Amino acid sequence: MPQPKLIILDRDGVINHDSPDFIKSPDEWIPIPGSLEAIARLNQANYRVVIASNQSGIARQLFDITTLNAIHAKMHRLALQVGADIEAVFFCPHAAADNCDCRKPKPGMFAEISKRYQVSLKGVPTVGDSLRDLQSGFISGCVPYLVRTGKGEKTEVTGGLPPGTLTFPDLAATVQHILKSTPQS
Repeated sequence: MPQPKLIILDRDGVINHDSPDFIKSPDEWIPIPGSLEAIARLNQANYRVVIASNQSGIARQLFDITTLNAIHAKMHRLALQVGADIEAVFFCPHAAADNCDCRKPKPGMFAEISKRYQVSLKGVPTVGDSLRDLQSGFISGCVPYLVRTGKGEKTEVTGGLPPGTLTFPDLAATVQHILKSTPQS
């Protein structure tokens, strides 16, 4: 059996539609067309799919951990309906002012993923729609991919992307590229 590969995805703006007012309830969590199917294709290619997501809405008291769990339960349920498995969700509940190590662009969540899975993140693809998603992955050794969904178009125009960042219209196109360009072991 080949060794499973790892991929790290941001949540809001990559898998689901983002909102400037935060995703505060399961009803507001709406998948971007094709994103869950793209995760299923990753699973079929022996990828373990992990999410790393800033969720400062908790610190801002816009929602609580119970609501976040309900949002993720909906995400997992909809993913399973199309044969997709999101193996784990890592999140930072802090506000920027908390100056924690886990809030992207700091690499704390990525270090935790590396530790939990006992793997180096060198060469692991990471997909995000904001500069901080890509920065935290890049300094952790990941290969950065920007999607134009969510905040992605604005991020692309603003520039300053980590070296080697590849940009695609959405998660489905990114996954198609990754699967086409990665040897299937």
